[in-house]
Amino acid sequence: MVLPEVELRLVAAAFGSATLEVNPSDFEAECVERWQASLVARGFSPRTIDGAVPGLQRFLSRCGKRAWEVSRDDVDRVMAELAGAGLAASTRAGYLQNFKNFYGFVESRYAPEVGRCFGVEMANPVDAFNSPAGITSGWEATRPPPRPERLEEFFAFLRAQVATARKYATAARDYTLFRTLYHAGLRSDEAARLEVADVHLERGPFGKLHVRFGKGARKSGPRARWVPLLDGLDLILGWYLAEVRPRFGTGPALFCDEGGGAVHRGTVGNRLRVALAAEGAGPEGHFSPHDLRHACATHNYERGVDLVAIQQLLGHWRIGTTMTYVRPSETFIEDAYRRALSANLAQLEGG
Repeated sequence: MVLPEVELRLVAAAFGSATLEVNPSDFEAECVERWQASLVARGFSPRTIDGAVPGLQRFLSRCGKRAWEVSRDDVDRVMAELAGAGLAASTRAGYLQNFKNFYGFVESRYAPEVGRCFGVEMANPVDAFNSPAGITSGWEATRPPPRPERLEEFFAFLRAQVATARKYATAARDYTLFRTLYHAGLRSDEAARLEVADVHLERGPFGKLHVRFGKGARKSGPRARWVPLLDGLDLILGWYLAEVRPRFGTGPALFCDEGGGAVHRGTVGNRLRVALAAEGAGPEGHFSPHDLRHACATHNYERGVDLVAIQQLLGHWRIGTTMTYVRPSETFIEDAYRRALSANLAQLEGG
């Protein structure tokens, strides 16, 4: 439950007000509660969430400081204490992972407030020298993929470029390639290895892509999958095959370089950087090809697509991997609540 007085202090802090003092304990408790809500929004299991918060609290208790005050020396000391107490390596890693993710969440959402209220400039104290193998960055848990509005803005720019480009075929290819990465949730390598014969516009209600070189697990070899052409991707690929692809020759590759051969997966990222630079996007507006894959997962989840369906779309072996790709917006919980409330009211009115 959100504490009204803490909300008031947060608002005061955000506007630089000195009329209210912020209680560090209340502020940290509020951050923990919001972090826990973010785990729920991202689809983690109740068991995972129930273990994450106590583990974080135990780690902070050993540090003896508020999260934003913890230093690298504190992390070094606590990890040594945990090892000395005989805790298993996996348990120690779990404590540190929870702390790192929580710290990243607070840094991403509330760093300005922490600076104004407590005079601390946040910098994650968990680094390569005090992290066991397997500890991931807390940033990827908080860094959101580009929002649908941002991508629509980007694709609108690309459409305008296609209309005026000196190299029409190259501009049209890039537009289609980036739309395919986003709507089909493909990896760069998967898109680069597609062939014309892999596009089946007649298959199913939307048409499908046959991704023959999907990423395997544990050196199992390519894992093929069928990906539906959602959100108008069937129309885009139909236009591309009819109007653009013939300009690159008669080879098998779907997305060709200027010589007619398949584009290299590294070229995908390079072309995206060129397009973003041409658009004039600042650092906040930049994203990578893999961010488009995360955006595909997140945006489908936000509009109600089942998590297992998203797993199949992306070609993940485990549902847990798909969960890490889903990074809903800050208002995801509120939006879901409004939709549920509207649906309930509609049912009552209809009854």
